[in-house]
Amino acid sequence: MASKVIGLTGNIGVGKSTVLAMLRDLGADVIDADQVAHEVMRPGAAAYQGIVEAFGADILTPEGLIDRARLGARVFRDAEALQRLEAIVHPAVFVRTQERLAASQAPVVVIEAIKLLEAGLSVTLCDTVWVVTATRQQQVERLLRTRGLSRAEAELRIEAQPPPEEKIKRADVVIDNSGALEQTRAQVAAAWRALLAQA
Repeated sequence: MASKVIGLTGNIGVGKSTVLAMLRDLGADVIDADQVAHEVMRPGAAAYQGIVEAFGADILTPEGLIDRARLGARVFRDAEALQRLEAIVHPAVFVRTQERLAASQAPVVVIEAIKLLEAGLSVTLCDTVWVVTATRQQQVERLLRTRGLSRAEAELRIEAQPPPEEKIKRADVVIDNSGALEQTRAQVAAAWRALLAQA
């Protein structure tokens, strides 16, 4: 079990994966909750059946896999549907993340999750919460570039999330990722040193 667990979060398109890569370079073991969500949504895994029952077989590919793009298009337009999906996926992600944490031998493990606070992962699993921020314009541009979304779809996904101020209020560390990469790297390195000093 890791001696320190960082919960890394921030809204869509702020550059959490950039910060995660920096932490990995510093020696952290990383758990990407989105990847864990992929795992638990596979056929036969913990969340698969519940999702199919809740949203119908038309969200499946011909091979029987959950079509995440089709499911995403549906839930990001309907707050109630998004809550229903999260109620199925979050508990399965929580259990799988606990298992991964227990198996890790690294001195620091990072759990990267967009819904870290909302899913309750931060309270029970994390020693410290780091929130990544960026400007809204940067969020939109990154989503256009990395996800191939239209501007309207990007705006819709940003709007579907709680205001960043809510996350910042609950942060132990805020990483401002709106400047140059080296500025972000300097903030991450300083927070990392402070964390190890506590350990």
